[in-house]
Formats: sequence, C-alpha cells, structure tokens
Amino acid sequence: MSWLRSEGAFRSGGDTCAAWVYRPAVSPAAKAPVIVMAHGFGCVRALRLPAYAERFASAGYVVVVFDYRHFGDSGGSPRQLLDVAAQLDDWRAAIARARTLDGVEPGRVVGWGTSLSGGHVITLAGTGAPLAAIIAQVPHLSGLAAVRATGVRQAARLLPAALEDTVRALFHRPPRYVDSVGRPGSRAIMVTPDAWPGVAKMAAADGLALTDIPLAVAARAALRIGTYSPLRHAGAVMCPALIQVTADDALCPTSATRKALSRMADARLESYPGQHFDVYVEPLFDTVVADQIAFLRLVAPVAR
Repeated sequence: MSWLRSEGAFRSGGDTCAAWVYRPAVSPAAKAPVIVMAHGFGCVRALRLPAYAERFASAGYVVVVFDYRHFGDSGGSPRQLLDVAAQLDDWRAAIARARTLDGVEPGRVVGWGTSLSGGHVITLAGTGAPLAAIIAQVPHLSGLAAVRATGVRQAARLLPAALEDTVRALFHRPPRYVDSVGRPGSRAIMVTPDAWPGVAKMAAADGLALTDIPLAVAARAALRIGTYSPLRHAGAVMCPALIQVTADDALCPTSATRKALSRMADARLESYPGQHFDVYVEPLFDTVVADQIAFLRLVAPVAR
C-alpha cells in the first residue's frame, strides 16, 4: 500500500468535523502540498472520496477528507441539515487545519470539490480563501440553472415540504425531511434519470448498499440551493483552476460552467462523455483522476 490513513478532526461553528488524513507511505523529500476534499449535495465522505484520496496520497500529496457538520461522522444537530453558509465555514476551518499539519507546506493548499462542493471551492477561491489551486468536478455554479434543469413541476413537488421545514425551523422543531436523490417524478431533490442509478453505482463501487448511505436532507435545502450561485465569484478566482464537466450533465448544466470558466484568470476545462455521476466510477473515473493528478503536478508539484 502506497498510502496511510489516520483519523483527524477540527472544530467548526461549535461542533466537531470528522476528517481523514491521507499521507504517502514514504514521506516526500520536502514538505508536501495538501489537498482538502469534501462531497457534494447531501453526501458523506465515505462515498467514493477515499478512492480519489488514495490516488492523491499515492502520488505524494497529503489529503484531508472531511464530513460537513450535520452529516456523516461529524457532529451537529439536527442531522442531514444542509446549510450552504455553514458548509463554507466548515471548508474554511478545514483549510486552516490542513495548513497546520506536520509535513505540509501551508502555502500550497488545493481545494477539491465535486458537484455542490465544486461550487464551494470556486466561492472560496473567489472570496479570499488561501488556496493555491482548485479542482471543481461537475460543479454546481448557478442556482437558477439548476432550478431550470429540475423543472417547474419538480420544484412544485418540493415547495410545500421546503416551506413546512422552514417554518418548523423558526419554531425550533425537528426538520421535515425529503429524499436527496430519487427516481424521476418522486419528491426528491435530485431526480434526473441518471441520479438514482448513478448513486447506486457509486455505492457499489465502494462495496456499499444504498441503505448504508443517508439519502435524505432537511427540505429547506431545496430553497437554498436555488439561490446559491458560485458563478458570481468566478471573476475573482485568481489561482489556477481545473474545471471538469460531462457532455450530458442534466444536474449541473455546463452552460453555467463555461460562463464561469470565461471569467477566471487561469482556468482550464476538461470535458468527458457521459452524465453527471459517471465521473465517480469506471470507465471514466481513471481518466478523470489522471487529469487531476496531471494538473496537480503542474500547479503544486511534489518534491521527489
């Protein structure tokens, strides 16, 4: 095995975020760059992120993989509460912790995000987070584009639950939950034709069953995602950026991604055949990760 993993943690917003720290089995000759990673909408770190982190650590990088508050192994109550501002705060706390790790070069922190967190790393880089580079895989960039892609009928299905959950929050009552992923026509947030089979393939690739993964979120998230547009921060992103898209992404439209790319100072685009969830599994996974490592070797090389 060419990598080692240890447990870690950091504080954010009064709660503890659980983290894994991956390191190369053989320490680099000098302090290494560190990659900070977190998942997309409603997902936990155990779902496919280790597959990426193992590749990065094997290539000589230190990697921090964390769960947001309210999700996975992290603290926070109520559970499955997706709050964009809180997730961005978790990212800032994770970056600050990563910069203090032994054997890490604090000036070379790379933010790695996918889907919703792909948007997060663009927001962070565009609002002053100390990132040397970012990788945004099939990123969420426009709330309006996401709502349009979902469709008015699906938005109408979710609205009563989202409003009820918002009112319940005002009175400090337990959340009203909806499924984060479902089949077309169901009352779930992600209902594109590839969503349910895509998540099932991701779980199977890790030897997990869908029952092993929390697939619900507090329904108020449906309102918040629709108003979250990292695109507006793209023009302030000065660090090198790798943006990866799929040709037939029905969840995060590539039109918004290409608009963001045109506003960034130093961004490169890689496009792949397939749909949103195809990047996480074979046969596309190997190519996607190889391109990420090639980018990392250019912008944050490891001393050999």
